[in-house]
Amino acid sequence: MSEKFNPVQSKGIKRKTLIFLATTIVIVFMFPKGESLDFQVSEGTIWTNDDLIAPFSFAVLKDPIVYATEVKQAEESVYPVFVRREINIQDTLKSFNKYLIEILEENLKQESSNVLNPTFFSSETFSLMLSIHKEYKNSTRNRKPLTEYFNLVTPVIEKYMKKGLLNITSKEKRKDSIAVRIGNIDKIDPIADYELLDVARDEIKKEIENLRVPDEVKKILIEYSIHFSIPTLIYDQQATELEIEQAKNSVPRYSGIVNENERIVAKHDRITKQVKLKIESYKEAKGDEVSQLDSALQFLGKFLHIGALLAIFGIYLYLFRKKIFFDTRKILLISFLYIFLSFITFLVNSVTIKAPIQYLIFIPVASMILTITFDSRVGFYSTVIITLITGALRGNDYTFMATNFIAGALSVYTVRDIKNRTQIFRSFLFIMIGYLTSIFAFGLERFATLNTMLYESAFAVSNALISPALTYGLLIFFERIFRITTDLTLLELSNYERPLLRELATKAPGTFNHTLIMSLIAESAAEKIGAHTLLARVGALYHDIGKTISPHAFVENQMKGENLHENLKPEESVQILLRHVQEGIELAKLYKLPQEIIDFIPMHHGTTVMTFFYEKAKELYGEENVNVEEYKYKGPKPNTKETAIVMLADGCESAVRSITEPDETKIENMVNTIINSRLRDGQLDDSPLTFADIKKIKEAFLNILVLQNHKRIKYPRQQEAESGVNSTDEN
Repeated sequence: MSEKFNPVQSKGIKRKTLIFLATTIVIVFMFPKGESLDFQVSEGTIWTNDDLIAPFSFAVLKDPIVYATEVKQAEESVYPVFVRREINIQDTLKSFNKYLIEILEENLKQESSNVLNPTFFSSETFSLMLSIHKEYKNSTRNRKPLTEYFNLVTPVIEKYMKKGLLNITSKEKRKDSIAVRIGNIDKIDPIADYELLDVARDEIKKEIENLRVPDEVKKILIEYSIHFSIPTLIYDQQATELEIEQAKNSVPRYSGIVNENERIVAKHDRITKQVKLKIESYKEAKGDEVSQLDSALQFLGKFLHIGALLAIFGIYLYLFRKKIFFDTRKILLISFLYIFLSFITFLVNSVTIKAPIQYLIFIPVASMILTITFDSRVGFYSTVIITLITGALRGNDYTFMATNFIAGALSVYTVRDIKNRTQIFRSFLFIMIGYLTSIFAFGLERFATLNTMLYESAFAVSNALISPALTYGLLIFFERIFRITTDLTLLELSNYERPLLRELATKAPGTFNHTLIMSLIAESAAEKIGAHTLLARVGALYHDIGKTISPHAFVENQMKGENLHENLKPEESVQILLRHVQEGIELAKLYKLPQEIIDFIPMHHGTTVMTFFYEKAKELYGEENVNVEEYKYKGPKPNTKETAIVMLADGCESAVRSITEPDETKIENMVNTIINSRLRDGQLDDSPLTFADIKKIKEAFLNILVLQNHKRIKYPRQQEAESGVNSTDEN
């Protein structure tokens, strides 16, 4: 059954067009460059084509591993660059000492207890210095002036700075030598000729500890010396990186040259490592020789190729899966999977090893994810498109396309009716069968050796093992990132042991019983009209969770017959009923329910009038003094088949439950009355239900509600049992 377009879900054709263009262009850029798929050669094989003659001269590239090793060696040959900084430490210390004494004198003159400390010393140390200076001024305890103490450590600091103090520590990764830059010349010196900053400061601290001065003075001198042990050689990161870049660029990229008309490889020659390098160099050079016009035409061809495939799938979604087509998040998910698998194919094409690693392109993963997220038809059609795209990236490799199509299609069938997440892992067997059947079929066709087929099978079995695990992990990731609710999520939410449902059953048993019956009715009706049965069922289970906050405010939970609304004004009762909707939404968000389920909470009431309290208000205040809008739920109205079904199920189940002596005629009349009132009130205007759907929904409701309320025979002495009178047999 095709889906009716819901304009509320539309995000705009422009956005879909932009995603289509972006996806197409990204995939096109993953096509191999130029003519790179003309010659697929492997080392050790025999060249069966005619002699390959160079039509122009070109340079031979080095082996990628050799080149990478040489670049690494060049990078490691560069020493870190340091720039010398000239500092007259004696003048610096004299100036600071003079300044410090002035600060101390200024503090002594102030009567305030606040200490002025415009220096690097800690407040505790500075207070100690102020105390020592004060004692010296008062000539108590035979204190020396602070400058004399400072003069004791000046030679110590100067000694390390003269040797050369580096602004790096012993914990930093370093080489055994450094380049000291003087003007434009770098002098290479052993790093051992200089002092590291943390090591020098530790040594200075040890020397101060050995001085014969009071302990409190040692503390001051340590802070003083640490601050003034200033590095004289500063690491220049920018200069070092520039040297590294120059060294890497100086490594030659080519190992030789092939002249025009020179033979690259002769027919029936074995492909050696050097011959393979020549062929790969020729492919790259040939791609570079293509004119701009040829490149543009080639790009256009690739764009039309991929664009046509994506457009076919887009048309299918527009015609038969409008809800997916007009949901940007879902389109982005599909686009991501297409680009992801194209990128994996691109990486596989880039790796030149003698192994069938093309079997590690996990197409069954996308097939299973899209089937679980949407449905089996979307999963199957996606598998067709993905295999065609990745096959194109592989140089229009038919064998690759057919093999992955078979494995991907089988994986779709294994998860089309998935009931739990562990079922994903049962797909392993079918994916493996698909791959192995294809490998041996094509292998026998081309007279491949048994060893070759077994070797390829090993990689295919690895794919079959990894695909279910990757599907499981990515599925959870996509559910969170793209906020998509799958049937697996709904199945988990339908478990009565979920915290919200358990709390509803405990605190509001009447409401819980109502939701159980509703979920059965809604599921049956959804099945009749081709709606999402599981979504309707779960939506019904959670539609009234707000009643757990104040359960006794609702009649189905008032077991003792005490109705608090009898003592409340109608407008107060209305506020209590309105609150349960908002509280339900807040609870749902707190427990991180999907938005699709949260929508059922306000939509199952729509904008209906709370008739009982509205009529009560008219009796109390007069009809002219009552505004009907104040006695309506805030909505919105149902906008899907499932939310509309739950609205009708809620009204019908509650109304039928209120019938004193229900029979089939009374139940049918009540159901017709409720549904007709919702139609007249315009509550179903935003939903995609048709009159044919509503007729089927009525039939589904009646089938269950009549059976639920059928008459039962009275057992002997049932009246005494109901009244609580004990009876015993006289015999």
